[in-house]
Amino acid sequence: MIEEPIIKLGNWARRWSHESPFTNVYGLSRTLLALATAMTIAFNPVHVLFSPVSGVYEVPRCGAGILSISIYCLVSPARLELARWISVVILLVVASGWRPRFTALPHAWVAFSLFSSSTTFDGGDQITLVLTVLLLPVALIDPRRWHWQPSSRAKVGAWGTLLAWSAFFMIRLQVAGVYFVSGVAKLGQEDWANGTAMYYWLLTFGGAPRWVVALLGKPVIVVAMTWGAIVFEVFLAAAILLPRKAWRPLLYGAITFHVLIAGFFGLSSFSTAMIAALILYHPANEPFSLSSVRRSRVWQWISTRAIPRQRTIVTLREPAIAETQEVTSLGSAPHVP
Repeated sequence: MIEEPIIKLGNWARRWSHESPFTNVYGLSRTLLALATAMTIAFNPVHVLFSPVSGVYEVPRCGAGILSISIYCLVSPARLELARWISVVILLVVASGWRPRFTALPHAWVAFSLFSSSTTFDGGDQITLVLTVLLLPVALIDPRRWHWQPSSRAKVGAWGTLLAWSAFFMIRLQVAGVYFVSGVAKLGQEDWANGTAMYYWLLTFGGAPRWVVALLGKPVIVVAMTWGAIVFEVFLAAAILLPRKAWRPLLYGAITFHVLIAGFFGLSSFSTAMIAALILYHPANEPFSLSSVRRSRVWQWISTRAIPRQRTIVTLREPAIAETQEVTSLGSAPHVP
């Protein structure tokens, strides 16, 4: 009785050991994570990143143990600006996709440095640190020159492949936990529980367009927006149990959700990090290519309807007749009798 489940587990592991986890899908996620942190560091000066707050008077936050390895703790306070731009350069190299095996540890180091030493980090910086650490088993054994390559023909062995897939599974559990905690925790706050939180948030941050502000005067819409955000986050957490075919519209909806957060609340780096997390959360790690984009319905609609059809003038000359015809560049050549 014990042998049968063990055999099934072995067959399942053998099947996954032949599936390459090194795709440009996870590469895109690495790029977005690096760009999110780079935006935070590049667009915030030193005095903002390391400003004293209640209970923290010595900045950057350094101390004994692992905190001391932060890049901002290895330099003097006078060289924080230099360390800031070194961090940005490292992140841009990571975002380029060059040699994931060599850039994985520097990426995690910079993400850790910002989260541990800065006093103005947010949830996006925290999830970025967690994901970059969980991606280490994948990136450190990734043999590709660029993480944009669709797949790798190089062999890393069955154990290395299974290790990478195990890291992706842990990432999915982590992202599901983030959405579950985010949704359930809101129920413990009065403004979210009574359905008025979105009213105050949209008016406070002032990033909503006029038509959205006009809708805030209707209580039903405010409650629907507030509780809808809670329900959507809990649903995203439960989506880990959904089959793969249900994920594409869910992924598009979740990305739209975070784009709206970036537009209305100005949380660009946070939303970018969460979109990177959603890409890793998607159960399909299949590589994408330009040919698949051209075959998609969206591209077909854009190429046939949204893009103006350019016209050229073709003059047909015959011995006794000079005739001018208008032919579309996307159509076929005119028939000449």
